[in-house]
Amino acid sequence: MSEKNIDLVIIGGGPAGLAAASAAREAGLQNILILERDNKLGGILNQCIHNGFGLHTFKEELTGPEYAHRYIEKVLEQDIPYALNTMVVDISKDPNSDDKLVMAMNKEDGLFTVRAKAVVLAMGCRERSRGALNIPGYRPAGIYSAGTAQHYVNIEGRMPGKEVVILGSGDIGLIMARRMTLEGAKVKVVAELMPYSGGLKRNIVQCLDDFGIPLKLSHTVVDIKGKERVEGVTIAEVGPDRKPIPGTEEFYSCDTLLLSCGLIPENELSRQLGVQMNPVTSGPSVDERLQTNVPGVFACGNVLHVHDLVDYVSGEAAMAGKNAAAYIAGGCKNSSEAPEVEIKTEGGVRYSVPSTIHMEDMPDTLTVRFRVGDVYRDKNLVVYVDDTQLSKMPKRVMAPGEMEQVILVKKKLEEAGVTKGSKHSLRITIE
Repeated sequence: MSEKNIDLVIIGGGPAGLAAASAAREAGLQNILILERDNKLGGILNQCIHNGFGLHTFKEELTGPEYAHRYIEKVLEQDIPYALNTMVVDISKDPNSDDKLVMAMNKEDGLFTVRAKAVVLAMGCRERSRGALNIPGYRPAGIYSAGTAQHYVNIEGRMPGKEVVILGSGDIGLIMARRMTLEGAKVKVVAELMPYSGGLKRNIVQCLDDFGIPLKLSHTVVDIKGKERVEGVTIAEVGPDRKPIPGTEEFYSCDTLLLSCGLIPENELSRQLGVQMNPVTSGPSVDERLQTNVPGVFACGNVLHVHDLVDYVSGEAAMAGKNAAAYIAGGCKNSSEAPEVEIKTEGGVRYSVPSTIHMEDMPDTLTVRFRVGDVYRDKNLVVYVDDTQLSKMPKRVMAPGEMEQVILVKKKLEEAGVTKGSKHSLRITIE
């Protein structure tokens, strides 16, 4: 089995991997390799032909392929090598050095190993399967994840069906409600288990309200009719315990059921490497440099936590690429060293990225992103260092479908007594 020596290996050639590679090159790193399992760069954006991308990054509205192309062009201009149709099957630590061993395979090279000084994990996320949702009934044709349906319509040019029910109001499901309608299908209803939508408010308005598609919150599918092909589904209202309420069943005849029930970061490789995972996000726990507990292994994009905007993915990934280059150059703190700050989330804040801070490596300002666990109106987002209030931000509305953020200022943390070698707790809460 052949072995290659590379300074930085980036696993994933989607928006996160491309932005990380470009930023690492801009930071002066030359020996970079992107490994992508698909037959082209760009990742999931290649099938997202709707607009709405790039408003933060490029100050203009782009489609997914257009946004991806901007970064693909940068990578090509910077002459960064990449390998397509290449599946990474294992990552391990070299017991005799700080190197990481990335085992991959493709048709041309067979099975090979890349010895890397640093690795950026940028594998993205996957959709929850029907099996994870415990929907009763047979398994007839006509049941698709929303992402699979999107691939069929936008890439292969074929329709999954003509009469559609969608379970779950994640952004892909909302966007596919509009897409299927525009292609002539009848979307009868979008059912959502939770009492709030999991998608962006703008997508609810543009994809459902503008087309008269009903959204039924606190509803789920309780039965699927049909053996060979879906003939209809029954939905019912659920109570606070998320269990169906007898007598609330409604039947919708349809030939297609799309599932848009959440995304899961793709972290099998991360776990193999011994990366510490966050139980809330199902992604790695990282510090202010987006470095995991494994020195020299960084994570960014949807493999870290599921984002709502690709612009945030690119910004986060650029930071990971820059910091990976700094690590290789010897200028980034070893992640195994004890952090000065542990970030704790309370009062409805579900998690934070990052979750720890080394003061020595903290930039002048640090953006901490997170999601809330319910819909909150007219509340305050409050940050404490130990028992001292650091900031208080009034928020008119906070919802699980939209990421929130607080910006930490290093100087203010130092004024609150946080210094190198000290131990503090930083709390983010809703009051």
